Amino acid sequence: MSIRLTILKEIEAVAAEQQKTLAPLADDLPLMDSGLDSLCFSILVARLEDITGRDPFASISGSQFPTTVGQLVAFYEQEHA
Repeated sequence: MSIRLTILKEIEAVAAEQQKTLAPLADDLPLMDSGLDSLCFSILVARLEDITGRDPFASISGSQFPTTVGQLVAFYEQEHA
C-alpha cells in the first residue's frame, strides 16, 4: 500500500475511533479544518511512526510543519524516499 493510502486510511480510522466528523479529504484541506483535534493528530503520528518506522517530525522546526493533508502526505513520502 502506498504511503498516501496508508495515511488517508489512518486518518479515517482515527476519526472513526475518536468519533470525529471528518471533512472530505483533499490535498488542499487544512489539517486544522479536517475535524481531527490534537489528540487525534498525536494518535495519527504515533501510528504512522509504527507503520513507517520513522518520525519525520523529530528533525524539523515549527515553521516546517505540514498544514494541509497534501503537505502531510508529501512530508511522509519525502521521508520515505
